[in-house]
Amino acid sequence: MIGKPVRREEDHRFLTGSARYLDDIAAPDALHMAVIRSPHAHAAIEAIEAPSWVRVFTAADLAGLGPLPCTAAVVTVAPMIVPPRFALARNRVRHVGDPVAFVLGATAAEARDKAEAVAVRYAPLPAVCDAEAALAEGAPQIWDEAPGNLTYRFRKGDAEAVQAAFARAAHVVALELVNNRLVIAPLETRAALATYEDGGFHLVLSGASLHSIRDVLADHIFRIPRAKVRVSAPDVGGGFGIKNAVYPEHVMLLWAARAFGKPVKWVAERSEDFVSAAQGRDNRTRARLATDADGRFLALHVETVANLGAYVAGFGPGCSTSAPATAMGGVYDIPAIFMDVRGALTNTVPIDAYRGAGKPEANYLMERLVDAAARRLGADPFALRRQNMISGYPYTKPLGTVVDGGEFAAHLDRAQASLAGFAARRAGSEGAGKLRGRGIACYLETARGAPDEAAEIRFEPDGKVALLVGTQSNGMGHETSYKQIVSGLLGLPMECLRYVQGDTALVATGNGHGGARSMHMGGGAMALAAEQVIEKGRQVAARLLQRRPNQVRFEAGRFIADDDGSAVALRDAARDAGDFGLSLDSRAERRDAPITFPNGCHVAEVEVDPATGRVTLERYAATDDFGRIINPLLLSGQVQGGLAQGIGQALLEHTVYDEESGQLLSGSFMDYAIPRADDLPALEIALNGTPTEANPLGVKGAGQAGAIAAPQTVMLAILDALAPLGVTHINMPATPERVWRAIQAASADPQQA
Repeated sequence: MIGKPVRREEDHRFLTGSARYLDDIAAPDALHMAVIRSPHAHAAIEAIEAPSWVRVFTAADLAGLGPLPCTAAVVTVAPMIVPPRFALARNRVRHVGDPVAFVLGATAAEARDKAEAVAVRYAPLPAVCDAEAALAEGAPQIWDEAPGNLTYRFRKGDAEAVQAAFARAAHVVALELVNNRLVIAPLETRAALATYEDGGFHLVLSGASLHSIRDVLADHIFRIPRAKVRVSAPDVGGGFGIKNAVYPEHVMLLWAARAFGKPVKWVAERSEDFVSAAQGRDNRTRARLATDADGRFLALHVETVANLGAYVAGFGPGCSTSAPATAMGGVYDIPAIFMDVRGALTNTVPIDAYRGAGKPEANYLMERLVDAAARRLGADPFALRRQNMISGYPYTKPLGTVVDGGEFAAHLDRAQASLAGFAARRAGSEGAGKLRGRGIACYLETARGAPDEAAEIRFEPDGKVALLVGTQSNGMGHETSYKQIVSGLLGLPMECLRYVQGDTALVATGNGHGGARSMHMGGGAMALAAEQVIEKGRQVAARLLQRRPNQVRFEAGRFIADDDGSAVALRDAARDAGDFGLSLDSRAERRDAPITFPNGCHVAEVEVDPATGRVTLERYAATDDFGRIINPLLLSGQVQGGLAQGIGQALLEHTVYDEESGQLLSGSFMDYAIPRADDLPALEIALNGTPTEANPLGVKGAGQAGAIAAPQTVMLAILDALAPLGVTHINMPATPERVWRAIQAASADPQQA
């Protein structure tokens, strides 16, 4: 079954309405929660008042609980400053949407009515939303604990080697790039249901990384044994990173469930998620690339100011530091690299992990620099890339990552070949009064996430075989792909397999899917568990066949005696194992597993209307290496979904705050644009994988690749189209207004383009 395009088993319930999402869970006598949120970006809380018929809960009620921690492990120049983030604001609010209080009602509507009756008196304070402005002298001070709004400084690499390389360089190209802030908008908003029974909590939520959420709630916030906290998830309608963390609402729900002895439910409205769910990206980078006279890359220097929002949330700091460091330099052989990153607190929604978390930013700046270098040198962008690609393995990057292999040049060749006929297409566009451009960009992802994972295979009394793993699907098709792995390795029909995920009471451990790790880590552990099943089964089958274990081979779900072909089915061996005091149940762990390196090369073609600035994406093609393929159908869907999000960042998506008031101006889908079907062409996906030895299956992560590769591919196509007009730089998103203004600026002053 491995390698076959099996349709997702879970799609039947998704398409027929029988899926079970959080809001589908009925809880008799449940209370419903509504949260009172700050309308100010920065203000002191002077009073919270409510009529007698409304009981309002504030930070004073939750005073005994600990703050939400930052879980990112980042080695900074000085200890990272993490101001305390409590579930409810204490004395001061620091972003629009900051939770101030909550109320409970017998229905969600009643809870909303009560929330509207609560009056909070604020004393507004100056706000700052831009990260560089926040670090400037005289900026409003957001936290006393973080002077100058600086929470960390991260430096990595050999600064002296980089400086020396720039000193001897024949050419230096420099760019100032903005990686725009994004609202993360899965189909299902955040939601949760909390209960408290027999001295323990149960939080059912639309989320992922459930074991991590449990650990944070138990260890840091409620300070109780982990055994007292159960976290589970039903079907989850997308996450993309933001549902991997503990939120203030989870804490409120659990506290209320314990206080009142009833289930308490909350489902965020979309407008709530816009101002309270974590947002993504948002950094400004000054990047420089040094080359010799022949175009060989000598050194890369990267200075970044990362906007963290009002709190140092979850994995937020990792998105601009440790995560991009693993991929910095992309697919290129660059002898020296140095990163210098400052994390700034602002009066905005906190930043946390979003699809790729740092790798899109690293690849974006690299590919923009390579194209700028090609223009500076007058070089062919294909030839310049090919000349500088990593070619020998293992290759140790200057920042420490060891790349085990890849056919980078072959992907580039395939991408270049896919552009055949471009000159004729460009001429056709020009005849219609449009500008046509092509963009080509390579990418290197570093996929693994947490380095440990386990999986279990259990033979159940009802004849089913349970597969338990803690990687947690949010719609990626794990229910199908894990069954394919075990079916292929053990020769069992998929219909006899039962996939178990999303419950800390059922699955012993788990590190979620973050970092495109599910098949690499969870699948690899499942493959090891299958090997254990075979070896245990061989012992049982040998007894049943009256042979020695080394005289029995396993093949297609059966143990076969080498001499006469007599056989015992695996399921029969599992059934009879108990007669010998044995069990075929198996659990395997992978610890300190290596990183995998998905990679590829993408091309895009765009048309630009110079009169309006409108960009139309005419064509997009990708050639990718994800190692051995478990299911090409699911894999292509993952890539296409990531491409849609990356294209959205390049062309449409932009989170806009008013710089003076801190109000979120793009606070709904009326003002925040995400890609629709008619914004996208047919996305051409070619899978050309080279298996990795980093796991038993030879697979590489795929879930983030599209979002990593697409932004620069599209932006380079736009710059290629605008080059005849003298436009050499533009930041994402390339909206019609922004493109039109760039054209006008180039026309008015070619030196400033």
